[in-house]
Amino acid sequence: MSELIPFDFKGTAVRVVIVDGEPWFVAGDACVVLGYSNSRDAVAKHVRDHQKRVSRIATPSGEQAATVISEGGLYRLLMRARTVLADQFQDWVTDEVLPSIRKTGKFDLTVPETFADALELAAKQARELEAKDARIGALEPVAKSWEQLADAAGDYSLREAAQILNRDPSISTGQNRLAKTLKGLGWTDRTGQPYQAQIDNGRLAVRSRDFFNSGVGEQQVTTQVRITAKGVHELHRRMGGSGPLLLAA
Repeated sequence: MSELIPFDFKGTAVRVVIVDGEPWFVAGDACVVLGYSNSRDAVAKHVRDHQKRVSRIATPSGEQAATVISEGGLYRLLMRARTVLADQFQDWVTDEVLPSIRKTGKFDLTVPETFADALELAAKQARELEAKDARIGALEPVAKSWEQLADAAGDYSLREAAQILNRDPSISTGQNRLAKTLKGLGWTDRTGQPYQAQIDNGRLAVRSRDFFNSGVGEQQVTTQVRITAKGVHELHRRMGGSGPLLLAA
């Protein structure tokens, strides 16, 4: 049975299990917070196979099987959630839940009873920290490349942004799907135009250009939604990206 860690988000229980040292969230709990009425349907539609699994957890009525989702799977549900609590929930997960779990690489309430047990626990934690440092070392180039992108000037069309995001093996999107993602995140309205708040916070931009409309025989102006480097960086995180950013085609 998996180790269960109970958390509370605004009065709603959100349970986390540790699998191979990594946090997995009980899907039903996350769906309640995010406003999904049918958790099974939401997970089937939005979470990829490698981001979900069945785990046995303890409940008041005894041990039961429950669907749990990885951190990447949780972000995919967040990305498509329509509740106003989605951003607050994401901040709570990233600012409180994950740091509390990852202080030592995992959540462990075991208290050694003897000196020998203490030595064994210390050795175990040292091995886990070494493994964690190795994982961090492997991910540093990934994080650095995305930070460099986020600091870069300029912006991208939906097609260009989709191509950049697709270089991460964990993400699969296209121009039209990315447009739907922006609407689902609340970055753009139903017509695809960006909300002013997303322009103000530097995620989106709008470019205007003149063109000759042969149908009416006059010069007109059209606008194009652009995604800034900051916006691409945020989309990469919300879409569950984990791989390196390959800037070269």
